[in-house]
Amino acid sequence: MTTRTFRIMVRGVFDGLSDEQRAELLARAAEHDVLRASFTAEGHLSYDLAARSAFTFRFADTGEAEEDILAATERAEERARAWLDQRGYGYRDLRTQAEDLSQAPLGKRQRRAAAQRDA
Repeated sequence: MTTRTFRIMVRGVFDGLSDEQRAELLARAAEHDVLRASFTAEGHLSYDLAARSAFTFRFADTGEAEEDILAATERAEERARAWLDQRGYGYRDLRTQAEDLSQAPLGKRQRRAAAQRDA
């Protein structure tokens, strides 16, 4: 069997943050900037509180079967909730989107490379 790579995004909105929590998030905003966003096993949080209260966690996970994406999605959502709950940050409207990269369409360069390999 081959290993499948999953990219999972958990999105939501901060809700009911205290002034202290807001200040804490703003102080750490540089490390959570969307321009630094990446999919990691431990999850990467990005937000821009100056613009809006939305956030995104990005997770990378793996599995062997197509159905494994469901378990990976649940794990990602649990990790995001745990991170927020651990810090006492209020949140709402969580929604999760997952992608199996083995099912993703090839880009132009990837198609060209594949054609050269097959030729």
